[in-house]
Amino acid sequence: MPRASPAAQTRRAPWRVTDILSLPTTYRSVSLAFLHPPLCACAIRCLPPPRRTHRFRVRFDRDMAREYEAALNCLSSLITRRSRAVRGNKGDRFDLLFDYLKILELEDAISQLKIIHVAGTKGKGSTCTFTESILRCCGFRTGLFTSPHLIDVRERFRLDGVKVSEEKFLEHFWWCWNRLQEKTGDNLPMPTYFRFLALLAFKIFSAEQQVDVAIVEVGLGGKFDATNVVKEPIVCGISSLGYDHMEILGNTLGEIAGEKAGIFKKGVPAWTVPQPEEAMRMLEEKASQLGVPLQVVSPLDPGLLKNQHLGLDGEHQCLNAGLAIALSSVWLKTTGNLQGMQIDQNNLPEQFVRGLSRASLEGRAQVVSDSSLGQQQNSNLGGLTFYLDGAHSPESLEVCAKWFSRVIREDPSHLEEQIHKKHHPRRGGHPNSLGGKEHLQMLLFNCMSVRNPQLLLPRLVNTCSQHGVKFHKALFVPNQSAYNKVGSHASPPTDPQQVDLSWQLTLQRVWENLIHGEQGSSCANAYGGSLVFPSLPLALNWLRESVQRRRSVQVQVLVTGSLHLVGDVLRLIRK
Repeated sequence: MPRASPAAQTRRAPWRVTDILSLPTTYRSVSLAFLHPPLCACAIRCLPPPRRTHRFRVRFDRDMAREYEAALNCLSSLITRRSRAVRGNKGDRFDLLFDYLKILELEDAISQLKIIHVAGTKGKGSTCTFTESILRCCGFRTGLFTSPHLIDVRERFRLDGVKVSEEKFLEHFWWCWNRLQEKTGDNLPMPTYFRFLALLAFKIFSAEQQVDVAIVEVGLGGKFDATNVVKEPIVCGISSLGYDHMEILGNTLGEIAGEKAGIFKKGVPAWTVPQPEEAMRMLEEKASQLGVPLQVVSPLDPGLLKNQHLGLDGEHQCLNAGLAIALSSVWLKTTGNLQGMQIDQNNLPEQFVRGLSRASLEGRAQVVSDSSLGQQQNSNLGGLTFYLDGAHSPESLEVCAKWFSRVIREDPSHLEEQIHKKHHPRRGGHPNSLGGKEHLQMLLFNCMSVRNPQLLLPRLVNTCSQHGVKFHKALFVPNQSAYNKVGSHASPPTDPQQVDLSWQLTLQRVWENLIHGEQGSSCANAYGGSLVFPSLPLALNWLRESVQRRRSVQVQVLVTGSLHLVGDVLRLIRK
C-alpha cells in the first residue's frame, strides 16, 4: 500500500513545535493535533506568520504538488473493475460502507446534512448543477458532489460552486485515508475508488459546518451506489432514464428504473421527469411500496426566464431545469426557507432565474476555441473550434447531434455565409464556402469498449444528416487518460507504435460501413474519409496543421462519445 503522507507520519515521531514550524502550512495543523492539548493551544497562538518570500512560495508549491500527486497515486490504487451489484453478492458488499462510516465517524454527520439526492441515466449532473446554482443564488452555502471529473478530481467536490482547494482536499483526504488504512485488512478491505470518493465528499461537507445544503449525484445505479448511505434526504430526484451500464444495472428499462428507484426512502418526496412507460411503471411501483409521494415535472417554460437563457445549452436542458426547480422548491419548503418566494407555473423568483442562467458545467454542450492558433482565430482567417459534449448513450448522442447542428448554424460566420449565398448565388465550388472561406465539420470520437458503436454512431450521424450536417472527416483516437490511473496530467504514450488501436479500428469500420453501406448509401458522397490516430495529441496536431495550411478554413470539431475524451481534449487545448 502507498505510504501515508508526511502529515500522517507525524504520529510516529516525537515532534517539537519548532520542528512543525519547518513544515509546509498544509501539515502544520495536522501535526499540531498530535501534540499535548495545552501545548497545542499555546503553539497555535504562538505560530509566527510564514515569510512569503519567492523562495518560500516556490518550495510550498512544489511540496503541495508532490503531496497532491501522492494522494492521486493512493486513489489510483483503489480502482477496480466494477462488478454487477446484485442480491447474490450482497450489492457488491454494499454493507461494508456502513463499516467505513463508523471508522470515519460520519454516521451522525451525514444525518445532519440537508441532502438532495439525484439519480438517473441522462441529465442528473445537469440537474444537480442547476439545483446547486439556484440554492446558492437564494443565499445558501452549498456542497455539490458529482461525477465523473474531466481534468482534476477536485471538480467532484464543490463548495459554493467552486471546486475544493488543494489544501482542503489534502487535509480531508489524508484524514480519511489514514484512518481507513489503520482499520482495514483481510476481513475489511479498503473501499474501492468511487466509494472512497463518496465518503470523502461526506467528510468534506460535514467538516464545513456552514454548508446548508448538500446536492449529491448518484455515481451509478442507485440502490447499491455508494451515495445511498444517505438515510433521510430532504428530497430525491430521478432524471431521464435510458439504456446505459446494462452490464451492471440490467437489460430492460424496468430493471434499470428499479435500480435507480433504490434511492427512494420511506415517506421522502420524490420527483421525476416524463419517462418511457416501462420505466415509469417501475418507478411508481417502487414509490408505492415505500409510501413515497412521486410527482412528475414539466419542462421549464423558457418565457419564465425573463429574457435570460439557461446557463447550460441545449433544448433538453429545459427538462433538467424543470426538475431542478421542483427539487429546490421542495427543499426550501421542507427546511422552512420558502418565505417570500412565489413559485408557480406563471412565475419564478428572481433568485431562481439568476441560478438557472448562471449554472455552468464543463464538457456538456461546451464550445471552446483553440487558443494555440493565436491571432489566426478570427472570422476572416478561419480557425479551429471544439464543440464538446460527453454524450455516451444513443439517446444522449441524438440530443448532442441536435445541439451541434443548431449551434453551428447560429455561428456568426455561418449567418454571414447564408447572407452571402442569398445575394451572390454560386455556380459551383464547395457547398460550404464563402468567398474562398470554408466551414468543415469534423468528428473526434471514442467510446468505452463496453458500449455498442453500432447503436451510437448511427444515431449521431443520422440526426446530424437530418439537420443538414455532414462530417468532412471522422477521427478516432484512444483516450489520453488511463481508466486505471488518477493523475493531474495526461501524458501521451511513450511509444505510439505499441498502442493497442484495435478498438479504434473497430469504430472506424462501423463508421465506414455506416457511411458507405445501405444506411448511408444515399449520402455517402457528402462525407469524407476517416482516420485513426495512436494518440490524441497527434490528432490535435493534425487538425491544427490542417487549419494552418488552409487559412480560409473554419474547422468545427464535435468531440463526443466519452467524458474521458472530452476531459482530455480540454486539458490539452488549455496547456
